[in-house]
Amino acid sequence: MEALQREHIHAVMRLAGDGLPLADPAQLPDAVIRESWSRCVHEHGLDPTRMQEAVILPSPQVREHRDRLEEFLHIARHGLESLYQQVAGMGYCVLLTDARGVTVDFIGDLQLDATLRRAGLYLGSDWSEHHAGTCGVGTAIATGQALTVHQGDHFDATHIPLTCTAAPVYDPLGRLNAILDISALTSPQAKSSQHLALQLVKVYANRVENANFLRWFRKDWVLKLHPSPEFVEISPDFLVALDLAGRIVGHNRAAQLLLEAETGSTVLGLPFEQLFNARLDDLGRFLRAMPGDRRGITLARSGRLLFLHAVPPPARSATAAAVAPAPDAAVPAPLAGLSGGDPALDRQIQRAAKLVDTPVSVLITGETGSGKEYFAKALHRASQRRDKPFVAVNCAAIPETLIESELFGHLPGSFSGAAPKGKRGLIQEADGGTLFLDEIGDMPLALQARLLRVLAEREVLPIGATRAVKVEVRVIAATHADLQQLVRERRFRDDLYYRLAGAHLALPPLRERRDLPWLVHKLLRETGRPVTLAPEAEQWLRHHPWPGNLRELKNVVDYASAMAGEGGTIGLAELPDSIVGTPTGAAETGPAPAVGMLPPEGQLLLQYLRAASWNVSAVAHQLGVARMTIYRRMKRWGIREPSH
Repeated sequence: MEALQREHIHAVMRLAGDGLPLADPAQLPDAVIRESWSRCVHEHGLDPTRMQEAVILPSPQVREHRDRLEEFLHIARHGLESLYQQVAGMGYCVLLTDARGVTVDFIGDLQLDATLRRAGLYLGSDWSEHHAGTCGVGTAIATGQALTVHQGDHFDATHIPLTCTAAPVYDPLGRLNAILDISALTSPQAKSSQHLALQLVKVYANRVENANFLRWFRKDWVLKLHPSPEFVEISPDFLVALDLAGRIVGHNRAAQLLLEAETGSTVLGLPFEQLFNARLDDLGRFLRAMPGDRRGITLARSGRLLFLHAVPPPARSATAAAVAPAPDAAVPAPLAGLSGGDPALDRQIQRAAKLVDTPVSVLITGETGSGKEYFAKALHRASQRRDKPFVAVNCAAIPETLIESELFGHLPGSFSGAAPKGKRGLIQEADGGTLFLDEIGDMPLALQARLLRVLAEREVLPIGATRAVKVEVRVIAATHADLQQLVRERRFRDDLYYRLAGAHLALPPLRERRDLPWLVHKLLRETGRPVTLAPEAEQWLRHHPWPGNLRELKNVVDYASAMAGEGGTIGLAELPDSIVGTPTGAAETGPAPAVGMLPPEGQLLLQYLRAASWNVSAVAHQLGVARMTIYRRMKRWGIREPSH
């Protein structure tokens, strides 16, 4: 181990591990780095004495991470190439990671390929803070800020030759989508030498973010805003998208921060007229045909003047009464209504739209509660069979001894306990319509052969009958199981699998969907109660892992709206304990703990909260951290707002 690495390890252990000052104050890193070092030791459990090589994920895992961002990567690639042209001559490589810190795209000097890979500046490298310690990518994810982690700022002594500058890229719903990073194997000693690198990364991260925004809302009204009329069209600072009713359905990060500062809450779902001093019908005044200096508009609360360029949807009149375009004719409305703009789900919807009136059998897979039956019903309603029966069969819920008679029906007296007049099976009930076989993986092997005959011959033989009955049904199957694995284990017939999986549609779990705020507001509207969702509650909902998916979300929304009551507000107190939990060491009720009972960091946080009248957003802004960071610290030290 080199002397420089030993000195670095000693400094990290003294400052972050023991909380002691450094012998040389000139070596003291800035506050963001100190907080990251502390997280690495106390939250991530990292050892400063370790010398860990870069973590490079195997190719199959890298493909999974890239697949989740497939469309975004196509957009971002041009930005990466343009940025690399700016910095390649200075020894930098360019990395794009997902929100988990895994590098999903990379451009570097091929002559340094092996060296860059050893350093972790490579495709598939994991730069999350809990793996790599303080670093450009991981610390940008943790703070949500653009920053430079330069040489000795790194937590791991292996990384101290590197300089890494990173900026977050947000999606149009305000969630962290990716991190853009430029890194170099060597650099001048002074951190100030990276000032230009930081500005470049922020500029290109903003360009990628805005390009992604414009792709999301290419069929909607888009509002471009800038403080100067000369730049509003060519380089807008703020981007906002509107839906059919003139509500905010998307924004870039700059617009989110601007408008949330105005309202004090999330702006998704708010009407245009609540945010701006203008009527929705006046958007025609802000088209390109109007001179730029005559397109001024003021914010409703602060009166701040901005200049607006309104871009109407393609092939729509700018003065039309409807603000947003009609739904895409290629995607039927029942299917289009399943998504609020999630790219992964949209891809499946677009594929399904081409299958609605074909004879192709469809297999829908996804975790329990991810909406497989909703999707199947939407397929049925979008087809020409919409006026015919939709019969759902849960193969896991019907007892094995009854499933045969339930599916195929029986004649009178065909077995002990049979109905005196016989019974039409569910397959016959679905004749002319759609038969939805949920949890098909739980169907007994013996019945799989009979179902295969139904699919192949389009006829069903009731129990006790000698003549088959012709049926014409569209079969949609669904399962949360891995049918291919069941086939390999000989627990599911391979011929039935291939018959069912004419088309395979995989639904994303709720924790990976980008349209969660849209879903929450949609479910709130369906409750019929006029309630408001507080920003801190929405943040908790966004970060919950949702093991029960849509089913769990609906239960949470129903419970929270009932707790809020008519015209109330859903805050943390109205969310169920399964979402917010109980802070460690804190009672379910009661006042915040006394200052003297807390560690120094907890005492300081409690003082900030009391001074801000328990406004968590204000405290997060003062401390320069995310709101969720404040909530995590409150939970760690058992700090509760007295009113809760």
